[in-house]
Amino acid sequence: MSAFTIFLILIVIVAFLLVVVIMVQNPKGGGLSSSFGGGGTQQLGGVKKTGDFLDKSTWFLATALIILILASNLTIDSGSSIESKAYDADEAIDAPATLPTTNDDAVNLNDSIGG
Repeated sequence: MSAFTIFLILIVIVAFLLVVVIMVQNPKGGGLSSSFGGGGTQQLGGVKKTGDFLDKSTWFLATALIILILASNLTIDSGSSIESKAYDADEAIDAPATLPTTNDDAVNLNDSIGG
């Protein structure tokens, strides 16, 4: 397994966690932090200020995602060439497009429409 594959798996995991953390939050203050009593100083399960925890975890995951994306870019092997099947520059230069020269080669639109 290459380093790029490992980074790609980590990026997917961090992106999923970031989506989950963002979905738990509510922009009007009605998310997870308000469902535990609404008080910013209330302590439940050892976590103080759940909103601050969610905010910090969002920033941490977003930063981790950016770092992982940049690190994965460094692991791509720049020596290997990726062949494009959509466009081949050599083939486009060697084989110019030709137009039909006789009426037999041309398509008659009236015949194909039925008119």
